[in-house]
Amino acid sequence: MKLNPIVAAIILGQISLVSVSYSPFVHAQSTVESVKEEVEKGINNGRMLRDEGFAIELVIFEDGVKPEFRIFATQGTTKLAAEDLEVKVQLTRLGDVVDNINFFVENNYLRGDMEIYEPHSFQVTLTAKYGNNSHQWTYDNFEGRTAIKDDIAKAMEIKTESVASQVFNETLKVFGKLTTAPNAVRHVSARFPGEIKTLHAVLGQRVKKGQLLLTIESNESLQTYKVYAPMSGSITNQNTGAGEQTGDSRLLTITDTSKLIAELAIFPMDQARVKLGAMVNIYIPGSEKIIKTQLFDTLFEVNREQAKLYRAEIDNADDSLRVGQFVSAEILLSTYKVSLAVKAEALQSFRDFTVVYAKVDEDYEVRMLDLGRKVGAWVEVLAGISAGVEYVAKNSYIIKADIEKSGASHDH
Repeated sequence: MKLNPIVAAIILGQISLVSVSYSPFVHAQSTVESVKEEVEKGINNGRMLRDEGFAIELVIFEDGVKPEFRIFATQGTTKLAAEDLEVKVQLTRLGDVVDNINFFVENNYLRGDMEIYEPHSFQVTLTAKYGNNSHQWTYDNFEGRTAIKDDIAKAMEIKTESVASQVFNETLKVFGKLTTAPNAVRHVSARFPGEIKTLHAVLGQRVKKGQLLLTIESNESLQTYKVYAPMSGSITNQNTGAGEQTGDSRLLTITDTSKLIAELAIFPMDQARVKLGAMVNIYIPGSEKIIKTQLFDTLFEVNREQAKLYRAEIDNADDSLRVGQFVSAEILLSTYKVSLAVKAEALQSFRDFTVVYAKVDEDYEVRMLDLGRKVGAWVEVLAGISAGVEYVAKNSYIIKADIEKSGASHDH
């Protein structure tokens, strides 16, 4: 039995999850001890960092402000004055991006001087000085991150692209049907009443301009005369046969189907956005062919659904299309360039955010996005990721599932 690559990777244990670890050490220690335990929380719901009797509570505060660090310190059971402390925090993010945070005194705590922007996923190094003593802690605070080896990612068809600018073609999808072109129909009648001696073209037959259609014997002169095709096209109606009298009726109808008209219904809410001359892609049901054309005019009256009919000419020289055939179309409304865009299929949900997964080496991590306009397969990015960043464009749900399995929590 052949296993699905995803199942095989899980069974073999080749998808490694990044876990949260807490690793305190005091100044002058040469190694970092990893202590996998429940994170201790302080009275302000911050992370407690202890070194013998000295303790720091590191809080991510975001009540009415953008997320920032605040620090409370104690020595034993005694609260320490903020002005007696000197603290620095270094955050090392995925891709060796380093944020250096300094602190200033505010009320009874130290307040960080920069926003702790999302994701709150980084290695934290905190250095504190109190009196003659120095203390340092380093721990991992990862969220929305996982590691998958490149060969496993390839087997699971995880594909990446780089964030870049993109030209957006904003379109309107509409429906319609094919009709004959203006002046595409000719009705053939007899010049003089008489008997049709020979019918040279019949229903469904294609004829060329000047081709012989009828031989008629005049009732009055008993002389025969010939009727020729006034244009090229197909015989779409036949009202007579050999041996019949012509009378004054239409004998044959010729329709030129080398060009057809797509009549596209535009409803009132969209009419102001549609302009004559706009480019149009026509799609034929059951066919992968895309017909490119443009709007050339609009009919005066609306249809019974109150839609205005815009018309676009279609080349039908190969006679593959038929009058009355239903079509769909995309009308180009506007074209513009956005600075950053990602594939819509790359987007996933993470907490209250819409995210993509950035890739650095074999690590994947969420990037919270502010999104703008969505056009076709693309979504404009207003903030949250930079140009050139590699992100998962296809099968991003696999990354999401792997991160959710890790259970890494959001530390506030």
